[in-house]
Amino acid sequence: MNKKLHFFQSIHFKIALVFALLLLITFQIVGAYFVQQLKKDNVKTFKQQVELSSYIDNSLIDNLARSNTKKANSNIRDILEDIDSSNVTEVQVVDTKGTIRGDCDVNNQGIVGQKTTNSDIKQVLYNERSYAKSTYDRSDNKPYYVSITPLFSASGNTNTLVGAVYLRASLESVYDSIHKVTVIFVTAALIATVFGLMLAILISRAITRPIDDMKKQTSRIAQGDYSGQVKVYGTDELGQLAQAVNNLSVRVEEAQESSEAEQRRLDSVLSHMSDGVIATDRRGNVIIMNETASEDLNIDPDVADGQSVLDILNIRGRYTLRDLLENQDEIVIDLSDDEHEQILNAYFSLIQRESGFISGLVCVLHDVTEQQRIDRERREFVSNVSHELRTPLTSMRSYIEALSDGAWKDAKVAPHFIKVTQDETERMIRMINDLLSLSRMDSGTSKLELELVNLNELYNYILDRFDMMLKTDDDDARNAKHYTIKRDFTRRELWVEIDTDKFMQVVDNIMNNAIKYSPDGGVITCRLLETHNHVILSISDQGLGIPKKDVAHIFDRFFRVDKARSRAQGGTGLGLAISKEVIEMHGGKIWVDSVEGKGSTFYISLPYEEYEGDLWDEN
Repeated sequence: MNKKLHFFQSIHFKIALVFALLLLITFQIVGAYFVQQLKKDNVKTFKQQVELSSYIDNSLIDNLARSNTKKANSNIRDILEDIDSSNVTEVQVVDTKGTIRGDCDVNNQGIVGQKTTNSDIKQVLYNERSYAKSTYDRSDNKPYYVSITPLFSASGNTNTLVGAVYLRASLESVYDSIHKVTVIFVTAALIATVFGLMLAILISRAITRPIDDMKKQTSRIAQGDYSGQVKVYGTDELGQLAQAVNNLSVRVEEAQESSEAEQRRLDSVLSHMSDGVIATDRRGNVIIMNETASEDLNIDPDVADGQSVLDILNIRGRYTLRDLLENQDEIVIDLSDDEHEQILNAYFSLIQRESGFISGLVCVLHDVTEQQRIDRERREFVSNVSHELRTPLTSMRSYIEALSDGAWKDAKVAPHFIKVTQDETERMIRMINDLLSLSRMDSGTSKLELELVNLNELYNYILDRFDMMLKTDDDDARNAKHYTIKRDFTRRELWVEIDTDKFMQVVDNIMNNAIKYSPDGGVITCRLLETHNHVILSISDQGLGIPKKDVAHIFDRFFRVDKARSRAQGGTGLGLAISKEVIEMHGGKIWVDSVEGKGSTFYISLPYEEYEGDLWDEN
C-alpha cells in the first residue's frame, strides 16, 4: 500500500500524468473545434439540399398570381407532391393574406383555404424577409430545420409579394452522422492518451533516475555523512546538477568542521566568563547557557535548553518577549529567598543579521548583590540619622512656640520673625520626614499627596523666601554671602498636579546648593517655561561648576564633588538624590548641565496637561 502511495506521489507519475493531461486537453480542444466545424458544414450542406429549386419557386409564384384560385390550388398541390426529399417533412404555401394555398401532406389537405396560425409565417409576410431556424420538437424528440421564404412576382421594374413557402426538414440524419464521427474521434483520443502515458512513464524514469540519486545523497549529507558521491550520467543540465551536489557535499563538510571548531572556541570563552550569558533563538527559547548563568539561576543547562528565557529569568508577567526585543534596558532580577540573597542585573542585546532580521537575544547576567547591599545600608543610615534628628527638632518647635507666646518684647518685629521661624521649623520637620520616606520611595510604598497648583505662584513663593533671607539681619551663615535672584517666567499660568511639600523640598535643595557654591555677589537665574506637554524649571548659578567626570554621578546618594567643603557646609550628600526620587515619582525628569569654573544649571521637567476652563466653573 505504501509503495503504491509513494508511486502516485513520485515525480515519475507526475511527469507522466502531466504529459497525459496535455495530450487529453489537446485532443479535447482539437475535437471540440473539429466537431463544431463538422456540424457547421453538415448543417450548411443539409440546408442547401432541402431548399426548393428556383423552378419550383417560379411555378408557385405563377399560380399564386392567378385569379382562378381553385385551379391555382390544384396546380400548387401537384407541384408540392412532386417534391422528392426524404428529409423534408412539411411544405406549405401561403398567400399574402395568410391563407394556406397548399400543403405537401396528402392527409392534411383540409387546412387549404384556412388562415395560417404560424406567427413566424405572418412575420415573414409582414417584413418580406426570409426566416430560418433550428428547433427541437418535444413531441417526437427530433431536431428540425425550419425555413420560410417570401415569394415575389416580377412585374415591370418592381417585385410584388405574392406569398411565402414554409418548409420543415428533419436534422436527425445530420446529428447521427456527427455523433458517429465524435465517437470515433474520442476513441482514438483515449487510445493515443494511453499510449502517450506509457511513453511518458518510460521517459520520466530516465529523467528522474539521476534526481533520485541526488535526493539520496542530500539525505546522507543532512544526516552528516559526506562520503557518498552522485553518479554523473552525462553533461546535460542534470549532469551539471549532479556535479554541483558533489561539490556541495565537499563544501558542507568543510563548513561543518569550521563551525565545530568555532563552537569549541565559543564554549571555551563562555565557560571562562565571570558573568552569566544566555543566548536564545528568535522565539526566545534558550539555546546556550554558560556555567556562570547556570550557577546564578540555579538551573541545569540541559533542563533550561528549549525553555523560554522569560521562564528561566522568572520575569513572565512583568515583561514579554516583544518588550525585550524593543527595549534592551537593564532589568533587575531578585532571586533572594529566606536563606540566600541574590540580585542580578540582566542586560539584553539583539542577535541581528545585516538584513535587519532578528535571529535571537543575548542576555548577560551581572551579580549586583553586594552593590545592592551597600545601597540598602546607606538608606538605612539615612533612616537612622533622621530618627535621631527628629527629637531635637521637635523640642526646638516647642521652644519657639513658647517664645511666640510672649517671650519677645518687641511687639512689632518679634512676632513676625517668630512666625517665620516657626514656619521654617515646620518645613524642616517635613524635610526630615521626607528623609524617612526615602526608603519607602525605593520600595514603592511612598504615596504622593497631589493637588492642582499654580506653578508660577508656588515657584515665586519659594524664591520670595530666599529673597527675604537677604533682607533680614539674622546671623545665619547664608546671609554672610550676598546674591541676586533673577526670575524669567512665562506669563501664562501653568497649573500642575504635584505634591507641594515634596516639590518645595526639591527646589529648596537646589537653591541651597546654588547659594552655597555661588561666589559672593553672584546671580542665580530661575526660569519657568512651557513646552508642548511639559513644564521646565531651571536654576542657574555662577559657582564652581561640576567636573565632567562627576556629572553622571551628581544624583547618586552620598556623592559629593568636593567632600571636604561639603562637610564643612553641613551637606549630607542626600539632597539631590532625594530630589531625583521625588521628581521621578511625579513622572518627570531632573538633570544638570555644568561647565567647571563657570557654574551649573539644574533642570526639572514635569508632565503638563492643559486644563479646560470649565474645570474652574463654580457650582
